[in-house]
Amino acid sequence: MIKITVDETIDNLRLDMALASFLENYSRSKLQSIIKAGNVKVNGNIPKAALKLKLDDIIEIYEQEEATSCLIPENIPFDTVYEDENMAVVNKPSGILTHPTTLERTGTLVNGLLYKYGNNLSNINGDFRPGIVHRLDKNTSGLLMIAKNNEAHDFLAEQIKTKTAIRKYYAIVKGVINEDFLTIDKPIGHNFANSCKMCISSDGKPSITKIRTIKRYSGATFIELTLLTGRTHQIRVHMASINHPVYNDTLYGFGKMKIKTQEQVLQAYKLEFDKPFTNERIQVEIPKDEKITRVLEFLERKDNYEK
Repeated sequence: MIKITVDETIDNLRLDMALASFLENYSRSKLQSIIKAGNVKVNGNIPKAALKLKLDDIIEIYEQEEATSCLIPENIPFDTVYEDENMAVVNKPSGILTHPTTLERTGTLVNGLLYKYGNNLSNINGDFRPGIVHRLDKNTSGLLMIAKNNEAHDFLAEQIKTKTAIRKYYAIVKGVINEDFLTIDKPIGHNFANSCKMCISSDGKPSITKIRTIKRYSGATFIELTLLTGRTHQIRVHMASINHPVYNDTLYGFGKMKIKTQEQVLQAYKLEFDKPFTNERIQVEIPKDEKITRVLEFLERKDNYEK
């Protein structure tokens, strides 16, 4: 059984569209069939696929082979960059999922967390997301807050909800951004033509991203982004919407590139938050990752050659 607590990323979505965020390899019709068969419950009741979810609703997904839902601890390398008795901040590598899905149950950050922390993780977000307070896409690297107990989980999640936790990202995007500072305020919803994608939608959820230009190159810009909301694929959708898709983000229209990386060149490099149950402000920052560094070096060489 998979248990999911509705957070702001899926609040007010249809049930079938919300499940697409977790069961990425299932078509919408397949998800509707699973719901219709009674294998999904919301707050203990069998719902319809069109049910609009609300914050803190409990979704339970039942599988025919319950035994296969158990997660296996694995010695998956990741750096712990901050830790206390209630939480940790870890650096998720690019190329691994934050948490398992029904189709990928090994090789994720959560499997590594179980190996390191065992049962000393929060369980508010269900069997497949122990300790996970917020997520990063598979090919996005960087900092994630991990809760070791439910009280710390609530404390940290509330800071994300009220925007007192600060999350900053590095990205390299296609084209030259002329502005030094820019705010994108566009609602984001699910792309009904492609369940793997999100899109700008008038009836989507409010989404705000602040941008600071760090350096301009010929045909590209290195930027810092600050999330004021936490929608699925928010940075990637917002940047594509202004014709500056994230470097190598083929899902959102970047196209071909001359230097190979694992999809989008995007890194969650800085976190600022209140330490659980105190007023102590914690700031955690990591250096540019290998993808960012490689592409910046490529752009520097290219610009110097063209001068």
